[in-house]
Amino acid sequence: MNILLLGSGGREHAFAWKIIQSPECSRLYVAPGNAGTAEIAQNVPLSITDFPGIQQFVLDQAIDIVIVGPEEPLVKGLVDYLQAQPDTATLPIVGPSQLGATLEGSKDFSKRFMQRHGVPTAAYETFTADQIEAGLAYLEKQSLPIVLKADGLAAGKGVLICQTLDEAKTSLKEMLLDAKFGDASSKVVVEEFLTGIELSVFVATDGKSYKILPEAKDYKRIGEGDTGLNTGGMGAVSPVIFADEAFIKKVEDRIVKPTIAGLEIDNIDYKGFLFIGLMNKDGEPSVIEYNVRMGDPETEAVLPRIQSDFLGLLKGIATGTLSEYELKISPEYATTVVMVSGGYPGSYEKGFPISLPETVENAVIFHAGTAKDPAGDIVNQGGRVIAVTGFGKELGEAVTNAFAAVEKISWEKAYYRRDIGQDILKLNN
Repeated sequence: MNILLLGSGGREHAFAWKIIQSPECSRLYVAPGNAGTAEIAQNVPLSITDFPGIQQFVLDQAIDIVIVGPEEPLVKGLVDYLQAQPDTATLPIVGPSQLGATLEGSKDFSKRFMQRHGVPTAAYETFTADQIEAGLAYLEKQSLPIVLKADGLAAGKGVLICQTLDEAKTSLKEMLLDAKFGDASSKVVVEEFLTGIELSVFVATDGKSYKILPEAKDYKRIGEGDTGLNTGGMGAVSPVIFADEAFIKKVEDRIVKPTIAGLEIDNIDYKGFLFIGLMNKDGEPSVIEYNVRMGDPETEAVLPRIQSDFLGLLKGIATGTLSEYELKISPEYATTVVMVSGGYPGSYEKGFPISLPETVENAVIFHAGTAKDPAGDIVNQGGRVIAVTGFGKELGEAVTNAFAAVEKISWEKAYYRRDIGQDILKLNN
């Protein structure tokens, strides 16, 4: 198969790394890719939102399947665009339609979907600028802390947890009246604050059948001990010890099954991954949010645990034959540590050469925000730069192997959290 993979992050390098292990992979193109994907596939200088360019590339290179990594092209309607062109109308694509992608593109849409189909989630109300007074009055009746979410995509930054009523009122005004998150906060979802332990469950679906992939827990904040600003993710572990078989069965029965059934009932064309952000409170699951693609850095911890042919899974999703695919999961633990540019998630300097080892033991290095400079050096190009995944029969071993590999990688002002996995190890003891 000739394959086109869209994206440039650690998630896409992990996808590429897994895809090329399949005997069915003939040529793999990654658009635009990074310095890591360039070593194992062919990078293509195409924007992920250049829909006509993507379609032309598919035709020119006789592409058999398109895999969409990030959410932006999905929310903007790439799948609908390709399906509307006669030459690519039947092209297998991993990624939902624009309506399906609205589950991530609009918090209000996804909350209404959950309510309609009986999926457990936090109580909420949605407000627009002309409803500001109603929104402020609603806040006065809620318990604290309270969560404010920009309705649209805000690059992971549109969620505020307000500890006081004054803070909540000020934030609601800033979001609705001052466009704090631009168009993304033209609507704001005000949501009950859920307590418990967070984790993510990943589902592959062809719109009718589904496979539940390994779960993961990620670490969002920049500082150790979960302090400081939110980021795109500083690390992840899989499996998660507080998500035992009984809990995952509850997730399947109460969340996955009604979600997949809801997609069919609502006539939503959905062939892709569904990332379900969950809260586990005393063994009871509630949905925090849906995302319409695999998470990053969770992908870098989840994919290495898939033992069956990953390209077979992707084909099953895109062609509606997922029920025929046998998913095999390794019992091994995986721990991912993300190395970032100093200053991230604020401003940071780019272009520092990265020193990388030739080999690492019991670990794999995934590139994210990397590029090659004119001299041929691999340099930091983004905020999150490298994701290192260590493996082990026990979580402690996976953590040790991840950090042993991290210590062999360096560039000026590099930063990473040293406590990834430590909270779960303490729970284990």
